[in-house]
Amino acid sequence: MARDFAKAFYRSSAWVACRDSYIAKRRGLCERCLSRGLFRAGKIVHHKIYLTPENIVIPGIALNHGNLELLCQDCHNAEHNARIGMRYTIDPAGNVLPKP
Repeated sequence: MARDFAKAFYRSSAWVACRDSYIAKRRGLCERCLSRGLFRAGKIVHHKIYLTPENIVIPGIALNHGNLELLCQDCHNAEHNARIGMRYTIDPAGNVLPKP
């Protein structure tokens, strides 16, 4: 779920157009799974440089295809959960497993 400062941005026509064009460019496939030879539908357009209240107004960060990555739900969860030290991991097949 979007943080409060980003909710209006994610509803904006600029973001919706950027997101939709990026999904089409990536043919709807999760980029991380595809790099492992897996074909899984991408669901979330992820910002590689995380959005902050300060940079959300910078189009080169918020609306730049070079800062975006199409991820499936599992890969997106792994990205954010790794950042906060969750107790789960994703194996190469895309399965969610408890960390050893």
